[in-house]
Amino acid sequence: MSQLTIVANIIAKEAHIELVKAELLKLIDTTRKEPGCINYDLHQDNQNPAHFVFYENWQSRELWQTHMGNTHLQQYMAATEGAVASFVLNEMTVIG
Repeated sequence: MSQLTIVANIIAKEAHIELVKAELLKLIDTTRKEPGCINYDLHQDNQNPAHFVFYENWQSRELWQTHMGNTHLQQYMAATEGAVASFVLNEMTVIG
């Protein structure tokens, strides 16, 4: 099992920044308690408040995939439908 790093970039639509932020914040406590979660940290860009980044580390890709299927993520998707301009997720591996 190799550790997986996730970098997720979420850009909220200007009119929905606070909604997206509130819904992203709801994910943190539940996710941090999930099996395999090493860290799950949300960041907001200092120059562009519509830009959020999750920096995550998981014990394995399999445990992260379990996280991706969980109810709280489905609830986030439903709550923010139409409020997110873009979402880019990168699966990464530490190399040094």
